[in-house]
Amino acid sequence: MNQDFLLSSYNYQLPQNLIAQTPAVPRDSSRLLIVNSPSSCTHGTFRDLSDWLQPGDLLVLNNTRVIPARLYGRKNTGSQVEILLIEEQLNNCWLALVKPGKRFPIGAKIIFDRAMEMGDRLKDFQLQAEVIAKDEATGGRVLQFELPQGKSLWELMEFYGQLPLPPYITDSNSPSDRYQTVYAEKPGAIAAPTAGLHFTPQLLAKLQQQGIEQAHITLHVGVGTFRPVESAEITAHTMHQEWIEVSQETVDKVFETKARGGRVIAVGTTATRALEGAARAKSKLQSFRGKTDLFIYPGYEWQIVDGLITNFHLPGSSLLMLVSALIGRERLLDLYREAIALEYRFYSFGDAMLILPEAKILKARNEE
Repeated sequence: MNQDFLLSSYNYQLPQNLIAQTPAVPRDSSRLLIVNSPSSCTHGTFRDLSDWLQPGDLLVLNNTRVIPARLYGRKNTGSQVEILLIEEQLNNCWLALVKPGKRFPIGAKIIFDRAMEMGDRLKDFQLQAEVIAKDEATGGRVLQFELPQGKSLWELMEFYGQLPLPPYITDSNSPSDRYQTVYAEKPGAIAAPTAGLHFTPQLLAKLQQQGIEQAHITLHVGVGTFRPVESAEITAHTMHQEWIEVSQETVDKVFETKARGGRVIAVGTTATRALEGAARAKSKLQSFRGKTDLFIYPGYEWQIVDGLITNFHLPGSSLLMLVSALIGRERLLDLYREAIALEYRFYSFGDAMLILPEAKILKARNEE
């Protein structure tokens, strides 16, 4: 069996103190590990990103916005429950992860507590939901919400919900308002596209002035991104589908970039999956709105992405496998060991890595 296809091959030891609990201040002061060849790397600061990019390059950023998808409620018995909304369905229903899930059979009801005042119009309203189905793919529950006439849960989330920080961020003082990119625009994600957290408006403007173009896609980060791979052989893993949108404007910018010899640099694994997923959906990159379950791991044949900006990811995650597909698993784990030795900060609020096209193990396929 090829070691690249074994889950056990994607493990590494991380000291607990290197799991970032708070973001860098300012955002672009985070450290940057630059992978500039198949055998070398160097170290810098994110604000100096323009030193490594070239005029004519294209940065592709994910403009999804994290929604206040974490709700706290209680059963009729008074026992506490935590809900993470995943995906809207029909008839006021949402797919959700429920904790503790085993105690919520079909028919169970949940009453939610308000996080803030809602004004006179809804002051006597109490948000409730009932479990109407189980979802085998996610282990979650389908909840049907009782809503006031003319209201949607999207509106009420602002009053009842909280931004869902990852479970490894345990510092109660960690600023949840920083768990959002400065260009976040389209609500729908339950986790941030964390590679984009390092950008400031000033840095984006500087890059633009230096001829480094920018384009946006949307991938609403969901279970597919953050759920760990559990299959001993990773090829048996199935990604949960996530919504993506790649506009014609972005498609045009990608082709214009490649035509002039520029490089397409994806900001994050989500931007990578959106571009590659849209290309796979129609055999060639075209505008696309729909869902993708694309799982990228070593051996993947790249169509669009030349380089990548990414954070440091959890062991055994599909994100670690995606980056391995770009530069090789052993190479990536060697870089992680170097980052740990130099005390880089890991995960969502951690430092970043820039993988330049020169470091790829496979060159992007030319568009026909």
